[in-house]
Amino acid sequence: MEPVILYEDNHIIVAVKPQNVPTQADSSGDADFLNIIKEYVKVKYNKPGNAFIGLVHRLDRPTGGVMVFARNSKSAERLCRQIEQGDFEKKYLAVTVGTPRDYRARLSNWLVKDEKENIVRVTPAKTEGAKFAELDYRVLETNDKIALIDVNLYTGRSHQIRAQLSNIGKPIFGDAKYGGDTLAKGHNLALWSYQLSFVHPTTKVPMVFKVFPPLEKTPWKFFQVEKYINTVKPE
Repeated sequence: MEPVILYEDNHIIVAVKPQNVPTQADSSGDADFLNIIKEYVKVKYNKPGNAFIGLVHRLDRPTGGVMVFARNSKSAERLCRQIEQGDFEKKYLAVTVGTPRDYRARLSNWLVKDEKENIVRVTPAKTEGAKFAELDYRVLETNDKIALIDVNLYTGRSHQIRAQLSNIGKPIFGDAKYGGDTLAKGHNLALWSYQLSFVHPTTKVPMVFKVFPPLEKTPWKFFQVEKYINTVKPE
């Protein structure tokens, strides 16, 4: 698989993860994005052995969109520090089944992951193993039985957006795990990492990357997505 590269230098690589590709190797044995990027670097720069690529954040397997990888340990350390300090901004577009009651809101919950079932549940704060999760969302547009929303993520919990939106009764279109497949059997999960903002780990220059979801596919094609992403529309 030839990855879509948005930016690269000696310190970082910014690329677009396809949907339904795991971020890193898992029990499925399927090709994973981390190793795809490693192979890309190894071939392009004719590097012997394994190329170092640092994984500093993740996207769920069915989620696509922009990711940044570190090309050395120092860059990985500095990017991870930005994430810990809240200086690393991740924004998503999602399509929900139904329109949230509040057009703009902050969701704060405690989540527990059931590793056996690979599902995350909202739980009381004092539950053993529970982790705090927080996001803001804003409804951008509605279309019959679905809504396009913008999500600003403050914590990076597994399945966080999917679980928190499902908890308010508005699961993501195409999400069989969390009740969002009633209108969407056979379609991909409508969750897309469209914007990543961080400071370059070496030059200290602020960087912002934006990518469109697959605009020609259901359900994205029912909305004017390009109105909300201020960047060049793909050919």
